[in-house]
Amino acid sequence: MVPWNALQSGQIDMYCEYTGTGLVDILKQPVVQDPNQAYSIVKQQYPQKFHIDWMQPLGFNDTYAIAVPTALAQQYNLKTISDLAAVAPNLVFGAEPEYYTRPDGYPGLIKTYGLHFKSTKSMNVGLKYAAVGNNQVQVLDVFSTDALLIQYKMVVLQDDKSFFPPYYAAPIVREDILSKYPQVATILNKLAGKLDDTAMQKLNYAVDVQHQPDTDVAKQFLVSIGLLSS
Repeated sequence: MVPWNALQSGQIDMYCEYTGTGLVDILKQPVVQDPNQAYSIVKQQYPQKFHIDWMQPLGFNDTYAIAVPTALAQQYNLKTISDLAAVAPNLVFGAEPEYYTRPDGYPGLIKTYGLHFKSTKSMNVGLKYAAVGNNQVQVLDVFSTDALLIQYKMVVLQDDKSFFPPYYAAPIVREDILSKYPQVATILNKLAGKLDDTAMQKLNYAVDVQHQPDTDVAKQFLVSIGLLSS
């Protein structure tokens, strides 16, 4: 809510928002599983209610996801969350405490996919990946663009039953800024579809794990896709 309030008050002019956040937290509407429908709703209603426009989505979906170590995925040929059902009784699931009480978290997940894990562990979000590294847990709830997915060599399983709501990122801009500087929309929309989940993971890894300056990482990416000259 900090950037949202700053945008409305004129302290900032734009930022990247997520469709799921805009739909549920700002517009107070029910979760919509279809990503195109979710975007269509926020795209239509934000100008009417807030005089703020959505640009085109960047491409990545930073939603909840389920991940397992690459070696485990290869051992059991795990590609989707449904594939987990057959081997879940042999595996330990790990997540932060609140995940076990959210309807869009563990309760809904196991009901939707018919999962029955050997046991579960509740742990601080900062300890989850270390627990996988120590083989204390084998299945984690994650965000799909987490940098540590790369560091701990994990695979995000496909949400083949579309359980998790879509959180596609897109810039949002106040209409008064777009009126004053119409080129802003054209420039921002050049980023449309340029960042998938894997690319965003790598950028987060460069900043969060390798500790490269975020501005340098962003510039290098824009150069690599031809939107900036070196």
